[in-house]
Parts: sequence; C-alpha cells; structure tokens
Amino acid sequence: MTAADGRPEAPDPDATVLAERFRAIRAATLALVAGLDAEDLVPQSMPDASPGKWHLAHTTWFFEAMVLVPLAGQAPADRRWHYLFNSYYEALGPRQPRPQRGLLTRPSLAEVLAWRAEVEDRILALLTSGPPPGAAELVALGCQHEQQHQELLVTDLKHLFSHNLAAPAWRGRAPPSGMRPAPATGWHRHDQAGPVAIGEDGGGFAFDNERPRHTVWLRPFALADRPVSNGEYLAFLADGGYQEPAHWLADGWAAVQAGGWQAPLYWRREAADVPWRQFTVWGWRDVDPAEPVCHLSFYEADAYARWAGARLPTEAEWEAVASRRGLDGGFADNGRLHPAPLHGPSLGGEVWEWTASAYAPYPGFRPLPGAAGEYNGKFMSGQMVLRGGSCASPRDHLRPTYRNFFPPAARWQFSGLRLARDL
Repeated sequence: MTAADGRPEAPDPDATVLAERFRAIRAATLALVAGLDAEDLVPQSMPDASPGKWHLAHTTWFFEAMVLVPLAGQAPADRRWHYLFNSYYEALGPRQPRPQRGLLTRPSLAEVLAWRAEVEDRILALLTSGPPPGAAELVALGCQHEQQHQELLVTDLKHLFSHNLAAPAWRGRAPPSGMRPAPATGWHRHDQAGPVAIGEDGGGFAFDNERPRHTVWLRPFALADRPVSNGEYLAFLADGGYQEPAHWLADGWAAVQAGGWQAPLYWRREAADVPWRQFTVWGWRDVDPAEPVCHLSFYEADAYARWAGARLPTEAEWEAVASRRGLDGGFADNGRLHPAPLHGPSLGGEVWEWTASAYAPYPGFRPLPGAAGEYNGKFMSGQMVLRGGSCASPRDHLRPTYRNFFPPAARWQFSGLRLARDL
C-alpha cells in the first residue's frame, strides 16, 4: 500500500497485531508435533479422529480456501488438495471421506509443511500490504480455528498412541505425583432467582454460536468450586456404577452395554486387586486421585452426578458463575497436556465440563455469511454443550461465553464434569 506521495504506508496497527498473532499460532501448531515422525502423523485411529498431517494441512487449507483464493484472487498451490483437506464445507465442494483421511500418504509431510510455509508468507504479505474487505475478520477466525485444531492434534495423537502396545511416551518424562486426595469441594452459591444475561456481544472475538447476548431466568443453585476428581470417580466405580442401570439415561446405558465400558477411556487394570492405570501423553501411569477425572462421555458425567445426589449444571448456570469469577485453571500454555492435581478452587482449564444443555441456537442466532456460516450452526442437533476449556486448550482462545459441543457418547476429548445442585 502506498500513500499519495508514493511513499509506502505503515501497516494498519490492527493488521500488525493480527499478523503477529497469526505467526505465533502457526508456530505453536508446529511445536506440538516437534520430534514426531511422518509415521506418527499419517495413521487415523478412528473415524472421529484425524491424522496429525491432516490437521497441519487442513488448517492451511482454511486460510487458502477462505481468504487467499476468494478475497485476494490468488491461485491455490494445488487445487487437488482442496478436495483432500476440506473438512465439512459443502459450499466449497466435495471432499475426502472423513473415515479415509488416514489413507492420505500423499502429499508427503514435507510437501504439507512447505505448503504451510508458503500460505503463511502469503497471508502475512496480505496483512502487511492492506487486506481486502473481510480478509482480516476471516484471518482472525482462521487463527481461532487453528487453535481448536491444536487441541484436536493433542487428543487425536493421544488416541492413536494409546493403541500402540509399546505405549509410546509422546511428551517425555511425567512430572512427579504426590498421590494425595483432592481438597474438599466448596460451592459457588447463586441465591437469588431472576434474570441473568449470557452470551457475547462485546467488541472482542467470539464465535457466532456465542451470540447474541440474551436473558435467561435462573433459579437459586450452587456450582461446585472444582471439577470431580479421579478419587471421587473411583468411589463410583467401586460402588458398581457401571453395573447399575438406575444411574444412567437409557441411551447412556445402551452405550455402556454396546461399548463394554467399565471405566473412563484410557483406564485399565490387570486385576481387581491392583490399582487402576491410565494412558497419558507420558505413557501409562497410575491414576492420581487428586487429578480431575477426564475422558468421560456426557452419559458417564450425568450418571456420576445422579449417583452423587447432584446434577450437571446448565450452560447458563456455568456461565453466570464464570462471568463473575473468571477462568483460572490449567491450560495448554503450561505444556503439561494432562490435567494437573487439584489444589483448591478453580474454574476452567484442566478438563472440559459437560453441561446439561443441548447444543442449540441462542434466540436471534444468525450464522456468518458465506461458507463460514457452516462453521457452527449446522451442528446444532444431537450434541451437548461443554464449558471451560482443558489442559489442551490455549488460554487466549477461551472466555466465559465459549461453547464447545460434542455428541453425548464422545470420550476421547479431555472432558470431565463439575457438580451442581438446587438451593
């Protein structure tokens, strides 16, 4: 961009900040796969999980297909790759079937990494030269999208490595564990019935499913001041929680029977008189009673809450407390990528927390225009809302209004629970 006198204009300050954020997020993605080989990044362990190489390519495809091609008029590096790495955007054409992403041995990892670098250079050049209308907003969306895929990289690689009998340790040596009980649970009280505003309408970034801000009516309730711990969940197991249908929703009990569930995903023990062990990013280790329980389905979270004489919070209840208190748990920024032992009250981080709320549009919801409108809205059926973020979520990606969502039987995410009760 040049001024009237022919001198180069300084880049827009907002575009400069966005460029720095874009650069940092792209580097953080590569840091997650540092030290891994192509053999680690090609296989697909189940249809719901994607190969690491696919995540690296898909997040690059997003910037090329959403920004560079339609808004900057640039040609794609290889048009065939838009078929291979489109996820679910019907408006952008057909795509590789999701269960077959593990078959993509080509393009090679080296080609994908070279494509990433090329697209990064082109996006940065676009931002520094003066982006066309709408480009900055889509780059900002693409940065948030890539942070979501950083978390998926962690969960999908963990699921893949869990199927390897060699029990590979992805993140090196595990930190020491004191194996102490979690602290006693306290409660955040919301004593007054009445209207509460939830949702986002400020000037910062928010996904379309967080808008518009609107009013809900809350009855008096209390929300636990920490997530449920492994030690507490072990008591549910010891009391025959997975053998007693009275605790379970009908669909949940059917999932227990069909899947042979006996404990959270990644838990196992060799005999009834030995401790439970869990698979982690450091390999197999004993279940720490002070850590938040994770890798639960909605059904398991709901069954535990019923057994404990409590319930899951609604997403409005969760947000009402989080808006006052803020998020202060452990996130991906600490590099742990596993829930830390509970030391006291915390809200957000460590594990995503299932709520009792179905994923549905807020009153007055409008999806984004164009292909980006497929990002959230079309999934508002048959899924449940989770809140708070996890040990694999970047901290600056989250806010009290953030709505995550998964099918109720999903277990491979870092998902746990926090209890609520009526007052």
